[in-house]
Amino acid sequence: MNGFPACAGDDVKRDCMSAKTEPPAKPLRAAIIIIGNEILSGRTQDSNIQWIAENLLKRGIALAEVRIVADIESKIVGAVNELRAQVDYVFTTGGIGPTHDDITAESIARAFGVKLRESPDARRVMEDHYGSKELSAARLKMALIPEGAKLIPNPVSGAPGFIMENVHVMAGVPRIMQAMLENILPLLREGALILSNTVGCSMRESEIADRLSALQKKFPEVDIGSYPQYRQGPNNLSLVLRSTQVDSLKKATKELMEIIAALGDEPFLMVAQAAP
Repeated sequence: MNGFPACAGDDVKRDCMSAKTEPPAKPLRAAIIIIGNEILSGRTQDSNIQWIAENLLKRGIALAEVRIVADIESKIVGAVNELRAQVDYVFTTGGIGPTHDDITAESIARAFGVKLRESPDARRVMEDHYGSKELSAARLKMALIPEGAKLIPNPVSGAPGFIMENVHVMAGVPRIMQAMLENILPLLREGALILSNTVGCSMRESEIADRLSALQKKFPEVDIGSYPQYRQGPNNLSLVLRSTQVDSLKKATKELMEIIAALGDEPFLMVAQAAP
């Protein structure tokens, strides 16, 4: 499966109200573990979550959870072992650099119960990137890889990430993470695409809350979210419906628009996309 079906493309000027009915399907699930004291302290703002989530959704992989953990081995091991058993894919960012507080590789090795050893392939890649004279002991630390792991190419700075079963270990620097993810994405299975419709109106959330609750109960396979925007002028309320089931999405969207109209407002349907 390449790209989106017709009802999900950004450049398509029609929506899932007119899409063909497809059999129900289930998306794959993923989790992100952000590793680093600098994130928890507020010194560094994470910018990787959105990039990863959007690229996964293009392959029908829904982000189920994000955790931020400190540079503490037991915390990293616990998060990795818990989440890799719950979701299809785990992605970690951060902690694979050359300094003393970069402990992700050894923590992953402990989580899987394997040795951490210098990888000849990783060393060779880094020698090609830096040159043997510039390959210091600190840089060689980044060639220490858990036994059995597959390397993730890093065309930006040389030092590779790695994959252990369903756990994908990447750098925290956004540019490097993005380059690594580009090499990971073709290896992932594709799940059911999550489609969405966005219905806009000028109502307050409190005016439609009860009816939204009833609609959600009627269509449990459709996730319905309410997102108000507070600006000068009229109210601006976006109601987002997400589902892998086109027929249910169409029906729920139609009923929501009827509810808004019955309450005296004028709904408008935005172009459907892969669900954010």
